[in-house]
Amino acid sequence: MAVRQGGAASEGNPRLRLALQNAKNANLPKDNMERAIQRGNSKDAITCTEVTYEGYAVHGVAIMVECMTDNLNRTVAALRTIFAKHGGSLGKSGSIAFLFDRKGAFTIRKTAVTEEALTVEMIEAGAEAIHSASDHFCITCSPEAFGKVQQRLERLQIVIEDAKLQHLAKPLTSVILHQQAEEKVIELIDTLEIYEDVQRVSHNMVTRM
Repeated sequence: MAVRQGGAASEGNPRLRLALQNAKNANLPKDNMERAIQRGNSKDAITCTEVTYEGYAVHGVAIMVECMTDNLNRTVAALRTIFAKHGGSLGKSGSIAFLFDRKGAFTIRKTAVTEEALTVEMIEAGAEAIHSASDHFCITCSPEAFGKVQQRLERLQIVIEDAKLQHLAKPLTSVILHQQAEEKVIELIDTLEIYEDVQRVSHNMVTRM
C-alpha cells in the first residue's frame, strides 16, 4: 500500500520509509522487503483498500479493527462471524469511533537521546506528549504531525523502534474488567489479530487486578 500510494523510492515516501524501518525492527530479511516493494510497484499488483470496522465485545468493550483488504465483502463477513462466535457484534460506522482518539505513536530507545533534548525537539516538531518507560521513550502526536515528528527523528539520526497510527481510548471511556471477565474479550482480540486482513486491533478494556 505504501509503494502504490507514494512510489518505490523511500527517499520521497515517508510512509514507505516507516514500513521499511518497522520491517527491519522485526528482523524481516532484506530480500523479502525488496520483493514486497517490487510487487507493490508492479502493474499487476492487487489494489487494496484500508478500512476500519467497529464493534463490541462482551461486557461492552469497544473494539476498533483496522484492515487492509482487496475484497470488502469477504472481510466484513469474516469479521461479523468472528465477533458473533465470541459473543460480540460488529457495529455500524461511527458507532464507537467517538470513544477513541486517532494518534501517532513512536517508540525510541532511551540510549539514543536525553529526555530533555528529546522534549525540546519533539515539541518543536508538534508532538503532544512524551512518556518515559523502562528503556524507551514513547512519543504521541496528532495524525497531522506524524510526518513532521518522523522527519525530525530521522534528521536527528534517532532509530525509530516502532511507529504507527493507532486508536487510543479517550479518558473516562475505558471498561474496567477483572482478569476472569477479560478472558473472552482477549480471545476475540487474539482471533481478530490473526485474521489475514487485519492490521491492528484497538480496544478500551482495562484490567483490574
